Amino acid sequence: MATGYTVNAPQWVNTSTQAPEFKSFYKTVSGNEGNKCNYPTRLDLYGCGCFHDCSYCYAKSLLNFRGLWHPDNPSVSRTDKVERKICKLERGTVVRLGGMTDCFQPCEAVYRETYKAIQNLNRQGVHYLIVTKSSMVADDRYIRLMDRKLAHIQISVTSTDDTLSRTFEKACLPSARIKAIEKLQEQGFDVAVRLSPFIPQFIDFRVLNSIKCDKILVEFLRINTWVKQWLDIDYSEYTLKHAGYNHLQLERKIEYLNKISGFREISVCEDVDSHFQYWKENVNCSPDDCCNLRI
Repeated sequence: MATGYTVNAPQWVNTSTQAPEFKSFYKTVSGNEGNKCNYPTRLDLYGCGCFHDCSYCYAKSLLNFRGLWHPDNPSVSRTDKVERKICKLERGTVVRLGGMTDCFQPCEAVYRETYKAIQNLNRQGVHYLIVTKSSMVADDRYIRLMDRKLAHIQISVTSTDDTLSRTFEKACLPSARIKAIEKLQEQGFDVAVRLSPFIPQFIDFRVLNSIKCDKILVEFLRINTWVKQWLDIDYSEYTLKHAGYNHLQLERKIEYLNKISGFREISVCEDVDSHFQYWKENVNCSPDDCCNLRI
C-alpha cells in the first residue's frame, strides 16, 4: 500500500545522512492533559519538528517560539537508548507512540525507529497506542510487524477534502488515510478514526460517516495565539476560554457531534473540565477511557 504523500521527502532524508539525535524521547505528561488521559506516557521517536507541519498543531505552537521547531529536519531518537527504556517498562502497560511529533512521518521510511521500537514493545509485552496522520502504518511490513493484542491505532483525519488538506498540512492525503483505516479494520486491528482536530467546516459528513470502521474518537479544535495566526478559519464561535485556549461552547460541540453517525463506538477527547465530565457521563462508550482501547 502506498503511503499517499503528495510532497517529496526532505532532501536530508537519505541513508548517508546523520540526523541529529533526539534526546527527550520519553515523557509522562502531567497537568490538565495528563490528569484526564489514561495513557499520558509518550514515546516520541522523532522530535523538535514534524514534516507534516500542520497549521493547527499544538506541539508546533509550544515549540516554535522557542526556536525548537524544525519541520524539514526533525531529530531522530537513538535506537539503543529507546531499547533500554522499553526494557524497563512493565508488561501490560501502555505507551503512546507520537505525542509531540508523528511517529510515521516520512523520515520513518529511512530510519525505521518506529519499526524498531514496535519490535521491542512486542518482545516486552507493552501495549502501544499509535497516533498518526500517515497511511504508512497500514503498509504490509507494519501489518506483519504489529501484534493485534498490543497495537492500538488512531489515524487522524482533519478534512475529507484532499485539495483542502494541502492548504494546512503536509501529511498524506485524507483519502489515503481513510483507505488505511479501512484496511486495518479489515485486518482485525484495534483501529479508530481520530477526528482531530474536529473542524466541522472541513468535513463532508457523508464521506466521514461512510468510513468502514467501528470506532471514532473526536477531539475538537482549540485555539491559541499561534494557531490563530497559522490557520485561516472563522473563529467567531470559539468564545469559551479555558487553560490558555479558546474553545467552542458545549452546546455547539453537541450540535456538531450529532452530525456524526455510522460508527458503532464514539468517544470525545476533551480539554475543558466541565465538557470532559459531560462526554464521560453522556457520550463516551467507555466512560473511564476516552481513547476506548481494547485492552
